[in-house]
Formats: sequence, C-alpha cells, structure tokens
Amino acid sequence: QVQLVESGGGLVQAGGSLRLSCAGSGRTFSRYAMAWFRQAPGKEREFAASISWIVGNTLYADSMKGRFTISRDNGKNTVYLQMNSLTPEDTAVYYCAAGELFGMSRSYYNFWGQGTQVTVSS
Repeated sequence: QVQLVESGGGLVQAGGSLRLSCAGSGRTFSRYAMAWFRQAPGKEREFAASISWIVGNTLYADSMKGRFTISRDNGKNTVYLQMNSLTPEDTAVYYCAAGELFGMSRSYYNFWGQGTQVTVSS
C-alpha cells in the first residue's frame, strides 16, 4: 500500500517552469517504479514520464522529452517532475503514480495521487 500526494501545480506563463512534487508513504517506496501522467480537459490521461526503482532509468513521452525531467529522492519518499519551456498544451491535471512495473502503460501502476492542476497561459 502506497499513498501519494502531489503538489507544486499552479498557473504559469508560456515559457515558464514548474516543479511538481509527489510525496509518498510506505517503507517499500524505493522499490516502486514511479510515473507522472497528465489529463487535459476533454482528453484521455496520457503518459508523461517514468522512473524505475533503479535510479537513472527514465522514460519520457516524445512531447515532453528535453523539457521535462523526472527524478526521485528515496530518502525523502518523493518523486519530482521538473517542467521547463511550458506551453498551453501542457495544461492538465498531473497525476503521480506508483507501480511494480516500469513503463508507459497505465496498467503498470497500482497507486495514484489525487492530481495537481497545471495551467499554462498563452
């Protein structure tokens, strides 16, 4: 059982940056793969980035590659998503997820946070 709480969302102008945080609980946090997904209004939830429990193995959606960076601090039970060069198309609710498998599929992740809103103005 893992509980996840996202924070760091907000309103930024295009070209700006945000750093999202996901605080987790559970003594086995460091053994889970972690991921960020996002869901824009009227669209399906889509994969953004993931990181395996083996720190250094990361995966990004093509539209976010080079702009977003996922990282984790197992000592703090926290995963981060640094988002740079934001565009209005990045506006979405961002969800943190934890699972036993590393990859892009939602089915890999068993635990989800409540989401944090990111709004990018044009």
